[in-house]
Amino acid sequence: MRRRDFIVALGGAAAWPIAARGQQGLPVVGYVRSTTAAGFTNLEAALRLGLKEAGFVEGQNVAVEFHYADNRTDRLSALLTDLIRRPVAVIVANQIAALAAKAATTTVPIVFAIGGDPLRDGLVASLNRPGGNVTGVSFLTTTLTAKRLELLHQLVAKATTIAVLVHRNSPQADAERSDLPAAAQAMGLRLLVLDVGSASDIEAAVASAVQSGAGALFVGGGGFLNSQRDRLVALAARYTLPASFIVRETVVAGGLMSYGPGQADAYRRAGGYVARILKGEKPAELPVMQSTGFEFVLNVKTAKALGLAIPDRILALADEVIE
Repeated sequence: MRRRDFIVALGGAAAWPIAARGQQGLPVVGYVRSTTAAGFTNLEAALRLGLKEAGFVEGQNVAVEFHYADNRTDRLSALLTDLIRRPVAVIVANQIAALAAKAATTTVPIVFAIGGDPLRDGLVASLNRPGGNVTGVSFLTTTLTAKRLELLHQLVAKATTIAVLVHRNSPQADAERSDLPAAAQAMGLRLLVLDVGSASDIEAAVASAVQSGAGALFVGGGGFLNSQRDRLVALAARYTLPASFIVRETVVAGGLMSYGPGQADAYRRAGGYVARILKGEKPAELPVMQSTGFEFVLNVKTAKALGLAIPDRILALADEVIE
């Protein structure tokens, strides 16, 4: 488990209860992700920005500890137990970590930034009035699966078989399995759904997809698969397999395309909610925020390497084109 502590500050720390202070006498925010740290430092920066915009300037009034379970969900319990026992003032978490945190405490405020449906997953009782100690931001990646499949199909029109890579332990997997078949059928596509549970499964799954005739790869959502972006980009290049992802950062790393919300913006907004809780508001009364802006990103260099000619109409739809 990797742990990195960052101390941030503003005046007024003396007003905070002793139990919620760190060694510097500052309220402590515990940031917890089920993933590795690699590839997610932009989300740390976004959280800090959200705090800063709400008046919590780095170096003055809050301590932020960054904790990563390195894709070992069995590590989350001990990590969260430590944070809750102290207790920290607020826990910030991705989807898997938020579910674990909710099961572990009903008192410490939890602010999530997730790609799933917090109502369906049982994180909140209502989007408008969450109740309990949990609220946050949902960027609802599971609602975009059909649109993302359509964009991939338009890019690789000759591919009639699409491999879908799903992390079996992701809370989003069930929604992806239920939403994609109907969309694929409407487009005349055949899906090969490949479940993976660990990093060691991925290469075998992609090789199997290619052997079974897959002409493109659709990578599912969730922190685990996002944490494997470099591995997936390299495999897609090795097998000359056009691949679709959710987050822009994967396209920057060499992936063909992404369609989804900006995760960094979700963490910035989560930082704003953390600040409001630190100032005395209750999570139960803070409505769950939902991302409304989505971006379609294309990597033209990767398309050329794959031998793909991107239609002008698709280029015109792109919010960002990486040369």
